[in-house]
Amino acid sequence: MKRLFDIVFSCFGILILSPFFIIISIMILLDSKGGILYKQERTGKGGHIFRVLKFRTMRPDSFAKGALTVGSRDPRITNVGYYLRKYKLDELPQLFNVLFGEMSFVGPRPEVKKYTDLYNEEQKKVLSVVPGITDYASIKFRNENDLLSASENPEKLYIEEIMPEKLELNLKYIADHNVFKDIKIIFDTFYTIIKH
Repeated sequence: MKRLFDIVFSCFGILILSPFFIIISIMILLDSKGGILYKQERTGKGGHIFRVLKFRTMRPDSFAKGALTVGSRDPRITNVGYYLRKYKLDELPQLFNVLFGEMSFVGPRPEVKKYTDLYNEEQKKVLSVVPGITDYASIKFRNENDLLSASENPEKLYIEEIMPEKLELNLKYIADHNVFKDIKIIFDTFYTIIKH
């Protein structure tokens, strides 16, 4: 039922939002050099590596300067990218990841291999399910970039404090989830985005 939900609503979302895809694409091209989409390798179900799709919000070669985005005004972020990130519009292309079965609407956010390699045996259980666009952790850590920017060592803060708490929330989701809870998480995510 979860997969059927993903297929139906990803197709519906792509169809309805296609005019916005075009508008956002033009804005990105006019704002800065580089492509429209950003493809980053993430770890999916069973440790399978796939490319998550996002609208490009950073300047070319930004990932080489670090995997973490530090602060909402990270100098690598473009002018248009700031607003795309603020309202999570950069995540819209992941509807295609959902349609292709690489992601679900709700599930643990996929991490880069650099961080999944640090998981202990218990934490690796989050790789037993299809990753999602949103989850409990996405809602709780809506201001993650600001937390990182306030730290003297963002990488250490993420690995030692934020990531373990995210994984704990992910394990909670895996232990007790269904389509109705997924719908609630989706609505809670929208509410969090609008509220901020």
